[in-house]
Amino acid sequence: MPKRPSDPAGERTDQIQELPLVALRETVIFPEMIVPLQVGREKSVAALNAAVAGGGLIALVTQRQADQEDIDEPSELYEVGTLAKIAQVVQLQDGTVRAIVQGQARIKVEGFAQTDPFLRARVRELPVPKPADVEVEALMKSVQAQMEQYVQAGAPVPPEAAVAARNITEPGLLADMTAYSPDMSTEQRQELLETVDVIERLKLVSNFLARQVEVHELKGKIQSEVKSEMDKTQREYILREQMKAIQRELGEEDPQQAEVNELREKVEAAGMPEEVKTRALKEVDRMSRIPSASPEVGVIRTYVDWLVSLPWNVTTDDRYDIKEAAKILDEDHFGLEKIKERILEYLAVRALASTIRSPILALVGPPGVGKTSLGKSVARAMGRKFVRMSLGGIHDEAEIRGHRRTYIGALPGRIIQNVKTAGTNNPVFMLDEIDKIGMDFRGDPSSALLEVLDPEQNNTFQDNYLEVPFDLSKVLFIATGNLIDPIPAALRDRMEIIQLPGYTQTEKVEIGKRFLIPKQMTNHGLKPSNIEITDEAMTELVQAYTHEAGVRNLEREIANVMRKVARSVAEGRKRKTLVDKKKLLEFLGPPRFEYGELEAEDQIGSATGLVVTEVGGDVVAIEVTRMDGKEDFILTGQLGEVMRESARAGLSWIRTNASSLGIARETFEKQTLHIHVPAGGVPKDGPSAGITMATAMVSAFTGIPVRKDLAMTGEVTLRGRVLPIGGLKSKILAAHLSGAKMVIVPRKNEKDLRDIPDEIRKQLRIVLADSMDQVLEYALRRRPKPLAPAKAQGGTGSPDESGRPIPKPSYPPEQPAVVV
Repeated sequence: MPKRPSDPAGERTDQIQELPLVALRETVIFPEMIVPLQVGREKSVAALNAAVAGGGLIALVTQRQADQEDIDEPSELYEVGTLAKIAQVVQLQDGTVRAIVQGQARIKVEGFAQTDPFLRARVRELPVPKPADVEVEALMKSVQAQMEQYVQAGAPVPPEAAVAARNITEPGLLADMTAYSPDMSTEQRQELLETVDVIERLKLVSNFLARQVEVHELKGKIQSEVKSEMDKTQREYILREQMKAIQRELGEEDPQQAEVNELREKVEAAGMPEEVKTRALKEVDRMSRIPSASPEVGVIRTYVDWLVSLPWNVTTDDRYDIKEAAKILDEDHFGLEKIKERILEYLAVRALASTIRSPILALVGPPGVGKTSLGKSVARAMGRKFVRMSLGGIHDEAEIRGHRRTYIGALPGRIIQNVKTAGTNNPVFMLDEIDKIGMDFRGDPSSALLEVLDPEQNNTFQDNYLEVPFDLSKVLFIATGNLIDPIPAALRDRMEIIQLPGYTQTEKVEIGKRFLIPKQMTNHGLKPSNIEITDEAMTELVQAYTHEAGVRNLEREIANVMRKVARSVAEGRKRKTLVDKKKLLEFLGPPRFEYGELEAEDQIGSATGLVVTEVGGDVVAIEVTRMDGKEDFILTGQLGEVMRESARAGLSWIRTNASSLGIARETFEKQTLHIHVPAGGVPKDGPSAGITMATAMVSAFTGIPVRKDLAMTGEVTLRGRVLPIGGLKSKILAAHLSGAKMVIVPRKNEKDLRDIPDEIRKQLRIVLADSMDQVLEYALRRRPKPLAPAKAQGGTGSPDESGRPIPKPSYPPEQPAVVV
């Protein structure tokens, strides 16, 4: 410990001196302190050299910002520094200087005399008042005793420090000696340096030592308590516990406790049901008792965060203005009257009875008819938030219900996640592609959806992760799909299915003019002054360049036209481009589809059937030829079992009525039929092609051609009855699009004709048939001639040569078909 050569106590020095100044970084020099300094900055090196040349005195002052490189103003330094004597200076090879200095007295910086090439400051030595003897003696003994306790508590100072403190008789030096402690920060050392009064300085040191003794004793206590549990994996945990204990003893708030308090406040403000609130507070209390280093803390925090972030009582107000809602729906979509009417009905009832449960709607139709965009329009019309969830390809039940919290990284299911994203408990929730849900060893997502889509159950929907009920009864679920059949029966039973079979040609043209052309003009940076598409060109686009139920490909073709025009505008074209049929041919090339006759001429053994696929209604040609052989028939074209059975049923009816159809019985014994349905790479199935296959077989046996402008659909029975089928609107739209002039459908489907647009019904001759006799009456170009008069054919039921009764002929039909 250094000793002062003289005691300036009681002396007063007010004289201002100009001395070279070195700014110190995070270092505070005290009087009587001998320390080495490493100086590297150019101004500091120049100041040292100037001080050596001027007698060895230099001012050492700590700068306020340690990372500041150049000091230009006195305010960038602390006001109080130390007058020091340079004892030795050594120039190092790297250009820096190492100096040994000894502090002499406290000084105050009054200002700068110069800043270049080094700092020269005007400084005044601070007088040190002489304290009262009794009070100083008491404070000195207290500090010396505290120094011994500080060393014994495990302070990072050598044990000799306590001995040196006992031997110091000067109070100022005893106080300054504490600055040697590594526990003292730069700010604390500077405060001690600026405290000139010896008594105040000793009190400051006494408070510091008392605090440090307490800290080190607590540290030792903590170490002794946790020493038995300490190992390599627990080092971080122990350090955190030490920090917590220190903060607790010092009265500082524990970060984990602060987080617990914050979560508790969030739970109180979340508006949860009482049952959920109790569960959340229980989890928060459990979190407060678990060590912060435990992984369980993160799990609980995430769980409670999910609970408080859900919109338990956040509800958007529905727009009950029916006229305004209808206006919005009409602005966004053309046609689709049925679904618009259903939404407006719901809003009307909701306005009268606020407790009504939200319906579960299912929009089923081919791609491109506007199912998804319709959901957004419904949300806009009702003034609700909109969220969408795609169910296509989902195989895991946990996607719907979530994972239990026992799994690492568990989260709620996508139902709860989307409700949280919406931020309200009554959004319009679209379940896209509900007909494409999968199922495997991980569970059946469609079964998990049963609770979501059941109005009687979804008010207490329980996610596996949350494990508390959440009310989904206010959510308006709208499901979409391409086909009804793949949707599980239990799900279909819970939904109100609305068919969207597709658009007519007129509707497509109108949609193109109202929505698609303005949209694509905006997307391509064009203005009405740049392009105009004529009605004739729009009709040609629909007929010759697209073949779909929706308008998705139509929009692509319109975008193709827009790109061509955009290029010409970018190249400097000023005049408006008028797109007519001729220009369309130039832009898009030759037509891709033929609109008109199904066949160029009447065909023998070929009939046109109507089917429904994932992309809407379509026409399919069924071809039949006969050849020598003894088999009943050969079926090709990837036909499913139901379709094969329909062909066999049709053939059985033909054999039963062979005589009335003019077909010799030996024909069936000597010849074989080959039935083929083109597009052999596409699997086909279903009973609705029954009358088509039967008609084609009759034509092949009799040689009578089938009308070229005719399409038909219906299931056939062994007695020749025509049974109803599904998807009638889609099939008739496909027939119209293909240029058919007549369509034969089952009479029992007459109720479905109300869904056919009037413009289509005016252009088609729709025949309602009960039996195959009626079908053949309109399908064949002429009536088959019976082999013999009806009486000879067994009109009284007399047996033929084999002894079997000959059935009464049913052709020509006894009852005429109905033509609408």
